[in-house]
Amino acid sequence: RMEGFGCYALPTGSEYRGELWDGMFHGKGELVLPGGGRFRALWVRGVPTQGKYVFADGLEYDQEKWQYCDGYDRRFYTEICSGFKPPGIPQLTNLHPPKIIPEGCYDCGDGFYNPKTRVVVDYEHKFLRNADHDEHDWILRTCRKAWDVTAEHKPKP
Repeated sequence: RMEGFGCYALPTGSEYRGELWDGMFHGKGELVLPGGGRFRALWVRGVPTQGKYVFADGLEYDQEKWQYCDGYDRRFYTEICSGFKPPGIPQLTNLHPPKIIPEGCYDCGDGFYNPKTRVVVDYEHKFLRNADHDEHDWILRTCRKAWDVTAEHKPKP
């Protein structure tokens, strides 16, 4: 069985990098997700006991002092770190410029969602998952649609 420090690629596209014991994650290690996020943890026999999630942009999740896009402060992490864009340059997502969403789809944070097929694909259009009823409703209610991009009004000459 695997022992010592190593890397283990999972069929989901995630990869574990860290200490192994008796074929299990054991000790310090991190689970690197396909979208770039990481879960750094102290593992005991394959189970994380202490850990922290780090988003692809470097933002660390902190359950106690979470200030990112809460009910009172709707700024993006990049706006908190770097300030607001000049007037006339909207910031629609944490990434600037935002990803171009395929027609009829939604940007659900880790990829694009097609409500007709109920499939979520990553930003390189690789399959991630099928959305259940609750996720479908949440995406339709809260996520940015391809046709939400505002067009500038140009008066006729």
